[in-house]
Amino acid sequence: MNEPVAPYVTPWTGEMRLPAQVVVTVAGVTYADPVHDALGRDVDGVLWELRGGTATGRPDYADLHTGRQRETMENFHCAACNRPAARDERGMLWLLPLLDTVPTSWEGVQTAIPPVCEACAQTSPHLCPELRTGHVMLRVREAELIGVRGTLHPRPGEPGLPEPGTVVLYDSPDLPFVVARHAVRELHRTTIVSLTGATPSTALSRPQPRARTAGG
Repeated sequence: MNEPVAPYVTPWTGEMRLPAQVVVTVAGVTYADPVHDALGRDVDGVLWELRGGTATGRPDYADLHTGRQRETMENFHCAACNRPAARDERGMLWLLPLLDTVPTSWEGVQTAIPPVCEACAQTSPHLCPELRTGHVMLRVREAELIGVRGTLHPRPGEPGLPEPGTVVLYDSPDLPFVVARHAVRELHRTTIVSLTGATPSTALSRPQPRARTAGG
């Protein structure tokens, strides 16, 4: 029996999130274990989620592997094969699942999904359930790395619980209090190449607000 094929950024059930204890101080979040904390810090001091294990078991298409997503997003590599993403005069190639309401313009959309190469743009919708139900293919001329998405922790003494899935910009005062899972880029000067899976009514919906995040 052949093993299932999955995009490079897709985590497998054998790749577990490490149960690193998070401590919240007035200066921000840290891992209680100093070794975990050192491993989880990037060059800008942002704390990242840690994963261990091996790429075995089943692919989890509803998630993105923290390390591989960050690697491909920072290097403009294909989300599916980790080769350089496709470029032409219209910009870099992006393949995104449809939002709940399909916008008429994808200008300013924020996404945690890395770009793709030409070959994987054709095969990925057949492999990934998130794309199979509907997707947009874009050419993008500007894709600024604007922040991270992760679990935002309340400051000491503040009410509330940690908020997973929060987008925190690099210039935000909340940045020291987030445990990042994914890098986020904001797409500008976009051209829609194709739109698959949208009905006429949803395809004519009003544009989404700038802060909407697509994918991941």
